[in-house]
Amino acid sequence: MAKLTKKAKVLATIDRVKLHGIDEAIALAKANATSKFDETIEVALALGVDPRHADQMVRGVVTLPSGTGKNVRVGVFARGAKADEATAAGADVVGAEDLLEIVQGGKVDFDRCIATPDMMGLVGRLGKILGPKGMMPNPKLGTVTMNVGEAVKAAKGGQVEYRVEKAGIIHSGIGKASFTAEDLRKNFDALLDAVTKAKPSGAKGKYLQKVALSSTMGPGIKIDVAEVTA
Repeated sequence: MAKLTKKAKVLATIDRVKLHGIDEAIALAKANATSKFDETIEVALALGVDPRHADQMVRGVVTLPSGTGKNVRVGVFARGAKADEATAAGADVVGAEDLLEIVQGGKVDFDRCIATPDMMGLVGRLGKILGPKGMMPNPKLGTVTMNVGEAVKAAKGGQVEYRVEKAGIIHSGIGKASFTAEDLRKNFDALLDAVTKAKPSGAKGKYLQKVALSSTMGPGIKIDVAEVTA
């Protein structure tokens, strides 16, 4: 009899049909994160929206109380005192025309991009580069702001952006497999609360339709929507 592969053994521990409670799902995801690296625990939320319509777009930011477990590199477009403020707050890359040239040259050495309002004329030239990466600064997300110091600290301190994809699904990490189950639950609850409050006016019928949890390399674990919306 052939030996089961590592992936097959993992799959054998998961009931792919059963709807799990969130705490049970977190425990399973952690148990199945057996790679040599610290896997990310990821959530998939299927929403009853069609993001092709402007009144059904779901997008926002949320601060995960237990952090992300990632070292987020922050780039800031600012001049003068605001550039100094960004640097003091811990920004990794700060600049104006010089940073524009670097990004235009193909080097995007940051994960989040923040800009002061007066810099958006400059940053707008980078739409084709930053847009597809989901990093274009946006006032609604707090990434176009005069409070660059606060924005940098928020990005470094566990703030994540969520955005519904074409199929109506939001994918977001809620921490690392090395996190405690309690910390992962706190982050899950924070994300779910933010997405729930961001329900758009055009959403009709059941808003939160399906929820699943997984580690980077692990299988999807279905969660009972009735439990997390109770």
